[in-house]
Amino acid sequence: MAEKAKQAEVEATEAQEVKTAEAQEVSEAQSNPEKYLEEFNWHNYEEGIDEVEDSQLKEFEKLVAENFVDTLDDEVVEGIVISMTDRDAIIDINAKSEGVISLNEFRYNPNLAVGDKVEVLIDVREDATGQLVLSHRKARVIKAWDRVNAAHETGEIVNGFVKCRTKGGMIVDVFGIEAFLPGSQIDVKPIRDYDQYVNKTMEFKVVKINHEFKNVVVSHKALIEADIEEQKKEIIGQLEKGQVLEGIVKNITSYGVFIDLGGVDGLVHITDLSWSRINHPNEIVELDQKLNVVILDFDENKSRIQLGLKQLSKHPWDALGEEVKVGDKVKGKVVVIADYGAFIEVTDGVEGLIHVSEMSWSTHLRSAQDFVSVGDEVDAVILTLDREERKMSLGIKQLTPDPWTDITTKYPVASKHSGIVRNFTNFGVFVELEEGIDGLIYISDLSWTKKIKHPSEFCNVGDTLDVVVLELDVEGRKLSLGHKQTTENPWDKYETEFAVGTLHKAELTEIVDKGATIDFNEDIVAFVPSRHLEKEDGKKLKKGEEAEFKIIEFNKEFKRVVASHTAIFREEEAANVKAAASNAAAEAKPTLGDANDALQALKNKMEGK
Repeated sequence: MAEKAKQAEVEATEAQEVKTAEAQEVSEAQSNPEKYLEEFNWHNYEEGIDEVEDSQLKEFEKLVAENFVDTLDDEVVEGIVISMTDRDAIIDINAKSEGVISLNEFRYNPNLAVGDKVEVLIDVREDATGQLVLSHRKARVIKAWDRVNAAHETGEIVNGFVKCRTKGGMIVDVFGIEAFLPGSQIDVKPIRDYDQYVNKTMEFKVVKINHEFKNVVVSHKALIEADIEEQKKEIIGQLEKGQVLEGIVKNITSYGVFIDLGGVDGLVHITDLSWSRINHPNEIVELDQKLNVVILDFDENKSRIQLGLKQLSKHPWDALGEEVKVGDKVKGKVVVIADYGAFIEVTDGVEGLIHVSEMSWSTHLRSAQDFVSVGDEVDAVILTLDREERKMSLGIKQLTPDPWTDITTKYPVASKHSGIVRNFTNFGVFVELEEGIDGLIYISDLSWTKKIKHPSEFCNVGDTLDVVVLELDVEGRKLSLGHKQTTENPWDKYETEFAVGTLHKAELTEIVDKGATIDFNEDIVAFVPSRHLEKEDGKKLKKGEEAEFKIIEFNKEFKRVVASHTAIFREEEAANVKAAASNAAAEAKPTLGDANDALQALKNKMEGK
């Protein structure tokens, strides 16, 4: 009741004031009607607006100018979020009415709350409901380039909203501008899953701006590197050889593993990962694995750090039992093969070398790959053992008897055998009689009749030859073999058949330098000097012409046969001359006078008379 009485009193006071003002206005109009009509505000009268004093209007206009925003220009202004709905944010920009902005424009800022200050631009002065329609996105675009340029110049850290993936990186909303974040600039370590960053707000540094194409490049890695650089200096200053540190596997290559020591990277070479041989580091470690490593070495600037993993465990050679000794039989796996031999891992980290000469009793050396393959399990005998040098030599052939122990019984001199041609030299052929028993056939012992310049003219590697043991050197482990000795020497027969003076009919085979050749058979090739090719009519024999030849030289040792066609009729002529002379002497005995006459005739002939 008291409140109603008070309100009634106020209303009565206001009504009295209005009456007083109206009475004063009537009084002025009556006293000076011309002036009143001239100054009367007809616009306010027509609009139904009560008359207000000029001083009050000026005061009102001053308050409006100081407190309300001019909604007629495109200037970006700052507003305050006064309320939020499911779809919109209501913003107070000190205008006559509040503005509204869709929440879609604030996706980059999901934590928007009442009371936050935001930059806006008036998009529509008033909608149908009388509210101002504002745009935060347009305001950000107008201000964005100024902010981006300033951030690039000053190195200021900016917030950005990762919108989506793109080829080679990510698209980031920075001040409303779409900037590019390269994949290499996301983090200091390689990133395999880009999707984990989508729809997240992160801090970035503007690293590049292309004003011509309106492109912006940002980096999150640059911020991390700055922090890491400080950590790196601190870590590097404390490094010492032999120090054990915990690290994370950052990268795996074919030659080693890079370990992140907390801002500083070190390399574990593949040979320092395990005491055993490995083909690739991924057999030992995997990405992002935590492990302890020991510092082996680093350069003066400590920028290259060499780490070791196997050094944290005892060397397998130190754990090798004292009972292991030379002559023991061991079993192991072939881990590496070279031309000169194979490395066998007897236990983890302990290897022995089987030289190719210790793989077989054969003196004909071959490649180790002919005997073993990587991964094979083999039995062997320890031949040498050096614990200080950590070296061990092994042998396989020692597991079988030495074939030379009873060589004199199996291969006595003059015994006949068959063997396989294994190798050639310029002076002979190596023939393998059995595994470990090789013999040499000199080139002169290959054939009785053929003149051989190189063994490859007579046989091929892999051929089987019949041989006879000619000599045996047990201590030197040498066998001298012969192939031609397996057959009779045909030159023993030819020595009689083609004796000097014998005649043979044949065809002239070939014209050669200083003569020609005749093939009497597959073994006998005779030489005919040029002067022995002359026929009785004075002409010479031609290639392919058949004639009778006389053997004028036969050398069994050097397998040389020389024949002549001319000698046949020359001897006949000489025989005929001798016979005629004998007949003449018998028919007439010359006197002394006849002899003088003959001598005189001869003298005259010689003097040319």
